[in-house]
Amino acid sequence: MAARTRAHRGRRRGPSVASVGVLELRARSLAETHDVAAVLASLARDGDVIVLAGEMGAGKTAFAQGFGRALGVTEPITSPTFTLVHSYDSGRLLLHHADLYRLDRMTEVADLALGELVEGEGVLLVEWGDVVAGALGDHLEVRLVLPDDGDPDARLITLRAVGPAWAGRWERIEAAVAPWRTGM
Repeated sequence: MAARTRAHRGRRRGPSVASVGVLELRARSLAETHDVAAVLASLARDGDVIVLAGEMGAGKTAFAQGFGRALGVTEPITSPTFTLVHSYDSGRLLLHHADLYRLDRMTEVADLALGELVEGEGVLLVEWGDVVAGALGDHLEVRLVLPDDGDPDARLITLRAVGPAWAGRWERIEAAVAPWRTGM
């Protein structure tokens, strides 16, 4: 574990991390949203940060549920809106699930020490994390949007890799999400 901890401490954190790719997806149902989350979970490793963005009801928690289930989390995954962070240790990787919706100030976010959650082991999913994404360093942004076509079960999902931690897996991500790519 010490080697893993040292490797993650060396990661760049802060707003200077550049975006390396964007993919547009369409999930036609809740099950497909879970499937997209599952293929990303299969590529996840210790120290990863995933920012979940989107309006209220867009499917951030549903995505987290599919992601956790794919990791093997056996406990029910619920939104940590009031507790701010839930951690689940029953899967392939330790999963930290944070929700920043109720936080008003950056100092409150800093008090959570989100970066420290993944310095040793685990993956961090951050709902409403787009507000502080620059402070999270390397991450995969998953933006969920209800489509304008009136399909209440569908979601448009945009994936954006920020920094080298996800850039090195970008081709594998593209291949894994190919069934949901728009414009193909």
